[in-house]
Amino acid sequence: MSVSYMTQEGYDKLRNDLEDLKSRGRQEVARAIAEAKEKGDLSENAEYDAAKDAQGMLELKINEMEKAMASARIISENELDASKVTILSSVTIRNIKTGKDMTYKLVSESEADLKTKRISVNSPIGQGLLGKVKGDIAKISTPAGELDFEIVSISLD
Repeated sequence: MSVSYMTQEGYDKLRNDLEDLKSRGRQEVARAIAEAKEKGDLSENAEYDAAKDAQGMLELKINEMEKAMASARIISENELDASKVTILSSVTIRNIKTGKDMTYKLVSESEADLKTKRISVNSPIGQGLLGKVKGDIAKISTPAGELDFEIVSISLD
């Protein structure tokens, strides 16, 4: 089983989401199954089939979240080196072609959120940036082709 690095905040959110699915999520699915059963013949009951499918999907999600928690290793920023790009680094990169600067924070896959500029270390950009130091050029393969980014700054904020 591979280790998944997370912040304490990300781990707490995952734990809370898991508890919510186990309690409220399971109750809602059980209620939907019970309502569908009341409607008669189960062999031709589309609502019952849909509710059972929803139950299966819920249990799969719960299982995946439990695996993520079991393999999680909580890290804090004071354990990391700000001289190179690692998980939890905030890194400013400059697109060599356009000259545009962008700043992203590298986080675990479960904490990634592009709206808040938090990208997964497993994403193509995250993989291309890991281990780089200020001044390095990262060559990132994207569907639009290979892009070159200069590492402008690295911080652990």
